[in-house]
Amino acid sequence: MKSNNSHNHQKKIALINDFSGFGRCSIAVELPIISKLKVQCCPLPTSIFSNHTGFPSHFMEDFTPSMEDYIAEWRKLHLTFSGISTGFLGSADQIRIVSNFITDFRTKDTVVIVDPVMGDYGKPYPTYTEDMCRRMKELVKYADIITPNLTEACILTDTPYKEQVKTSEILELVKKLSDLGPSKVVITGIPQKSYICNFCYEEGKEPAFVKTHKVGQSRSGTGDIFAAIISADAVNGIPFNDSVKKASLFIKKCILSSIELDIPLTDGVCFEEVLDKLK
Repeated sequence: MKSNNSHNHQKKIALINDFSGFGRCSIAVELPIISKLKVQCCPLPTSIFSNHTGFPSHFMEDFTPSMEDYIAEWRKLHLTFSGISTGFLGSADQIRIVSNFITDFRTKDTVVIVDPVMGDYGKPYPTYTEDMCRRMKELVKYADIITPNLTEACILTDTPYKEQVKTSEILELVKKLSDLGPSKVVITGIPQKSYICNFCYEEGKEPAFVKTHKVGQSRSGTGDIFAAIISADAVNGIPFNDSVKKASLFIKKCILSSIELDIPLTDGVCFEEVLDKLK
């Protein structure tokens, strides 16, 4: 009997993000969560960090010069992906490489999820130049799903940022974002009194808020947990709103567990304690 050497019998997500050895964020968080949801996770690192940049110091190696050679080996293996999920990209060149990757590896069945990690609290991150913001708008056009926070939604749509937004203004934002290309949009982390809200928009369906009671303080890695669940669920065919609810509730459990164990904010959320509850 001939053995079948295809590497494509299982659902796979190509995960494009940086890797931090400590601090619970990016690939280190997303890989176990995607795996728990029964999807093979294939990381494509953009940078290697000893620990994330929220600590007083860190080691960092830029993986950009190696990314295309790394991708070329995947091409030799004829890999196909059920999903392609992108996170923080540190340069215009990385955005170019990722755009080419999506073009080369996407099939009619591939779901592309872009987490446009560009800024927070009304401002772009210091590394994000005007050129990078423009290029991120181009990358978003390839996406089926995007998961921006309010700051990123405003940057992508050239909308002035303000902390308090009306539902009608959020609806206008998600429609503008959808017009860029994605059929599903969730604006994450919108504060409303004692709640943290995510606003879901899906073409042909009624938009809706998904609310969870706010607990604790902001921690590294929660956005990565959210994106990982959304990505794996999209590949697994879970309805979008259900996936957003699942991600929101799981993050709350992670934060509560981290508070209980007195985990420093810099160390992220101890999702390991509750990973068995994720389905």
